[in-house]
Amino acid sequence: MKKSPYPITDDHIHIHPGTGRGLEAAKDFQKSGGTHIFLVSLPSWSYGIVPGKGEDYRPVFEATLKTAAAIRELGLVVFPILGIHPAEITYFSEARTEGEMAAIMQEGLSLAARYVADGQAVALKSGRPHYPVSPGCWDLSNEVLFHALELGRVCGCAVQIHAETGPCTDVIGMAEKAGMDPGRVVKHFATPETLLAPSFIARHEAIPALCREKRAFTMESDYMDDPTRPGAVIGPRSVPRYTTRLLTDGQITPEDVFRIHTETPSRVYGVEIVL
Repeated sequence: MKKSPYPITDDHIHIHPGTGRGLEAAKDFQKSGGTHIFLVSLPSWSYGIVPGKGEDYRPVFEATLKTAAAIRELGLVVFPILGIHPAEITYFSEARTEGEMAAIMQEGLSLAARYVADGQAVALKSGRPHYPVSPGCWDLSNEVLFHALELGRVCGCAVQIHAETGPCTDVIGMAEKAGMDPGRVVKHFATPETLLAPSFIARHEAIPALCREKRAFTMESDYMDDPTRPGAVIGPRSVPRYTTRLLTDGQITPEDVFRIHTETPSRVYGVEIVL
């Protein structure tokens, strides 16, 4: 097992012991030098659930917390992030209208916020579709996202969002209207132009240049642990491997590694990241 001299943090990863590689994927991350993960809850459909009310998301959240506990037994530090994937508003179109799903998703986010308030999770997950939708669906999705931002303000926690590629500039105003610091709104699978807190896929080509600019950001794999989608994103070893490669090649410095994997996620999520 590779021993890391500093924390290596994956800001967005999924682990699904039921149908995926489960703990073996977490072990791969650890063997490559990874130390800390932000474990993001899966969509309800990953568990065969068609939500009819917010409470129907409880098994999803409980499964995430159970997985987190199992991963901790390996010696990794796990920070759960609970919430609702924004694609759920259209995924269940044969069973629910978009308006019905928006209401259910907001109820589910309120449930997730109670886990955060109880200290069982560190942040919320929300967003809006990253694919074309009708104007009505877009408005409903923004209502769901705004609800998540309001909950983030109430809980004093970060909100990680899955959204369209690009700056998502309007989300800054949404966060401010909700009374939340936009610097604690994490743009998952980010691009450099965003003014939110960017989380870059580990292989993003801009990382060395952004480090030279002393840009604050985090790194992620977005590993899905879904055997039906092999190669959809990068694997669980990716964050530690890319970090080590960039450091060894002299493209980033130890100070950059500290800022990416310790300083920035600690500040954004309000957690302690130490070896």
